[in-house]
Order: sequence, then structure tokens, then C-alpha cells
Amino acid sequence: MDKPATIKDIARKLNISISTVSRAMRNAADVNSDTKKAVMALSEELNYQPNRLALGLKQKQTHTIGVIVPNLDYVLSMMVRGIDEVALEAGYTVMVCQSNESFGREIVNTRRLLESLVDGFIISVSSETKSFEHFKKIQERNIPMVVFDRVTPDLVAPSVRLDNENGGFIATEHLLEQGYKRIAILAGPKNLGISNSRMDGYLNALKKYKIKKDDDLIIHCDFNQDYAFFATQELLAIKKRPDAIFTISDRMAIGAMLAIKKKGLKMPEDIGLVGFNNEPVVSLVTPQISSVDMSSFELGKAAAKLFIETMHHQEDMSNAEQILKPKLFIRESSQKILPKITR
Repeated sequence: MDKPATIKDIARKLNISISTVSRAMRNAADVNSDTKKAVMALSEELNYQPNRLALGLKQKQTHTIGVIVPNLDYVLSMMVRGIDEVALEAGYTVMVCQSNESFGREIVNTRRLLESLVDGFIISVSSETKSFEHFKKIQERNIPMVVFDRVTPDLVAPSVRLDNENGGFIATEHLLEQGYKRIAILAGPKNLGISNSRMDGYLNALKKYKIKKDDDLIIHCDFNQDYAFFATQELLAIKKRPDAIFTISDRMAIGAMLAIKKKGLKMPEDIGLVGFNNEPVVSLVTPQISSVDMSSFELGKAAAKLFIETMHHQEDMSNAEQILKPKLFIRESSQKILPKITR
């Protein structure tokens, strides 16, 4: 295999100095236009590729963004797509690592991305993460960082998130407006901000409609279909079972749906169901599942735009925050009362 062309090869073939070739490639004013044209033409002919790492070390920029996510499920993969689209347009490359909800793996990913000389980080923390020292050390080195989706008060950094509390509220209020009274919630891990925010919205809706909180109807479990299946079986086995269930993710909603069907109950007649994220699968099952949409792709784009703004902004942007509004898509699983048709 032929060795890749170097700047020395160009200088030798044109019988000029290496420094002249370098200055010509940078479009320096002290190099005449004919020399610049000759250098660019030969570099294209030889398929010369500059050493980006060396340039990055010299310029203290590699135009690479390190992205750390808990997993690459549908929602987060859509967010990463949004990040990548904006980054590409701005001349950045994205390096993605997933923690698989592991605190230890998150630390390893952070270290490896630092070793790769990324210009900064866009992160969504794992469900296991309770200590944030590995991220705070990055901030101490003045490396830009944006937190997205799973925002935590333990990290003071520019952030982009969904209004999760409002999402939980509109989902629960919809069920109440459909006539459901005993509404259960499958919430996520107690230490996870998005889980608590969505549950706060659920509780606020109950309070608005003067319905007392029932701890028997609140179950915390992982974002997992199997966990949700068994949790729903527990709910349906209690003496005063719920007449509706709100799950804080669609994966959990699918698990709940399977348990409801196994019990022989019908949706929405016997029990209502609303999920969260509005993944494609909820409109493919029978009955179709109502779900809160979080505009994952747009959230990712917003995170990347905020990162690039942070990179080029002279002032402190650590308190910058962007909050996206959720929207409820109502489907068969929860709609007992059909909307009136006006003529």
C-alpha cells in the first residue's frame, strides 16, 4: 500500500520549502497566488490529507464533540441524530459513548473521550450516577459541557431538557378528564431527576382534581419492559386495583399493556394506559397507546446548538437553560370519551 502523501512530498515536488507549503495551505498573505494554486492542485492530485490530530494539538481544537448517553434506545438515538446534524453543519465530528446506565462505565467513557482530545462534552447522565466529580473535574479544566435530557442540579452547566413535570401533568389530567379515578404510576429510579419530575406532574394533577395520593398506586422501577410487566401484575392484584396507569416511558407502557392483556382486561373500557416518549411502537400495537411526545430530535439539535454557542461565547453560560414543551398524543388506550364533532 502506498504511503499517504505528506507536506514534505508537496514541497519536494514543487521545489519550495515546507513552511511555504504550510503557509499556502493557510492562505497566508505573504505567499503569491500562483504558488497557492500550485500547492492546492498538487495536494488534490496526491490526495493529501492534513493530520487533524496535529492541527488540533497546535490549535487546541479538534472540532470533535464527546457525547455520553445512558443507552442508544429510540429516544436517545433520535437525540444523538439531532446533535450530529447540527454538529456536522457547524464543522464538528461527534464521538458517541453509551454508559449502559452504569456509573463506572460513564467514568471510563469520560476518560477515554478526554484522551481523544474532544473539544467538549454533551452528556446525559446514567441512572446509577449519584456522584458527579468526574464531570466537575472537566469543568475545572474549562472544557465546555452541556447537559441534556437528564439534567441534574448537582451539575451547574448549560442545559436542555423537556418540561417533564408538565408532561406528567398533561398525561394524568387526560386520564382524569376521561373519568378515571384510581390512577397508578410506574415511575423510574428515585434518584433520577426526570422520573421525579414526571411523578411531580402526576401528583400535581391529582391535587388539582382533589384526589388523594395513594402510595399503593406508586411503583418505582427501572426503564424496562419486564420490570413494568411484573409491577403492573402487582397493581392489578391489589384489592382496589387501579382503573388507569401512567408509565413514565413507552418501554414501561408496553410491559404494562402485556400484563393488562394477560389479566383479560380491555383498554380503555376496563383500564386506561398512557406512556411517555411517543416512540413508533405505541402506534403499532393494538390498542394504540396514548403517549407524551418529547420531540427527541429537536431536543438533540437544541443541545448541540447550545454547545456551539457555549464554545464561541466569551461570557459565562453555565446557567443557560432551554426547556422544550411536551405534547400529548391521545390514542385508543385511554380515550373513553370521544371528542364532540361540530358541524
